[in-house]
Amino acid sequence: MAHARISANLPPDIDPTKAPIAFGKRALPKLNEELGSPELLTQQRALMALCDLVHDPENVYQAIEVGFLDNLKTLLLHHDSTVRQKTTQILYIMAMRNVGREGLIQNGFISALAELLDDPVDICRKNMHQIFEIMAKLPQGAVGILQAGLVPSLIFKLKTELDGIQELILDTLSSCLHVDISEALATGAITILKEKLTHSSAAIRSKAAWVLLEIGTHPEGKNLECDEVIPVLVSLLEDTDPEVQAAATGALMFATVTPQGRCSALGAEAIPPLLKLVAEETSKARLGAIKTLTMLAELPEGREALLAHTDTFQQCLDHPCEAVKRAAKIAISVIKRNP
Repeated sequence: MAHARISANLPPDIDPTKAPIAFGKRALPKLNEELGSPELLTQQRALMALCDLVHDPENVYQAIEVGFLDNLKTLLLHHDSTVRQKTTQILYIMAMRNVGREGLIQNGFISALAELLDDPVDICRKNMHQIFEIMAKLPQGAVGILQAGLVPSLIFKLKTELDGIQELILDTLSSCLHVDISEALATGAITILKEKLTHSSAAIRSKAAWVLLEIGTHPEGKNLECDEVIPVLVSLLEDTDPEVQAAATGALMFATVTPQGRCSALGAEAIPPLLKLVAEETSKARLGAIKTLTMLAELPEGREALLAHTDTFQQCLDHPCEAVKRAAKIAISVIKRNP
C-alpha cells in the first residue's frame, strides 16, 4: 500500500465535455442553484463547470459572494464519490488563493473537511489534506486546526495513510506544532514520529525530522526528545539524502539546547558525523552542524573531543555565507575556551 498511486481520473460514465459552458461570474448564480439540485447528474455537471471557473481568482471571490460555500459544505458528505472528489478539488483550488483560504476558514470548513478523514476514496482524502496543508500556513488556519482538535487524528493517520498523504499530514503538523504542541505530546507524537524517521521514503524521513524540530523549539518538547529520538537523529546525519541530513541536524540542534540533550547526543556519538557535515562545503546542514557542535563543546568531554578538530572550523572562516563564518568563529572560541 505504501506505493499505491492516487488517481484523480473520473468514472468512465462522467463526461466533463457535457458540462454547461460557463461565462465567468454571470454563470455563477445558476451553477449555485444547480449544486443544490436533487439531480445527481446536474450536480456533477455544475461541479465540473465550477472547477474550471475557480482557477480565476476573481471567480473565487464572486463564488464566495454568491454563496457557493454553503452548498459545497453540504456536498462534502454526498453519497456519490464523484461529487465528493470534485467538491474537494474545487475547495483545494480555492484554498490556493488568499480570499479562498480565508473564506474556507471563516465559514467553518476545517471541521466539515475533517469528516472526510476516513473517506474510502484516496483522492478525496488527498484533496482534503492538501487543503489542510495550505490552511495551516496561515496562523488562523493552524489555530483553527488545533482548536478543532484534529492534531491527534492527524498523528494517528500517519500510521495508516498512503505515503503521499503522510507527507501532507507532516507538513500540516509542522505548521500547527509551531503554535502549540500540548495535544501532540499527549497523543504520543514523538513515538510515532520516531518511527517515521526510519521510513523508506526520504521525503517522509525529512518531514518527520522537521516536525520534531518544531516540537524541540518548545521548552516542554526538548527533554522528551532526548533519550528516545536523539540516537535516531544522529543516525540520520549520515543519510544519503541531503534534505534528511539538514532536517535531522536542525532537530538535533534544538534538542541539544538542554544539558540532557547534549549528554544524549554525546552518548550517541554525534560529533564524528557532525564534523563530517561541517567539512563538506556543499552540505545544506553545515550551519546547523556548526551550531550543534558549539553546544556540545559546552560540555567538558565535548570540548575535549573537538580540540583536535579546530582546523575544520577554521576552513569555514572563508565561507561566503556570513552566518557560517560567524558560527564557525563562535565555535572556535567556545572550543578553545579554558574550562
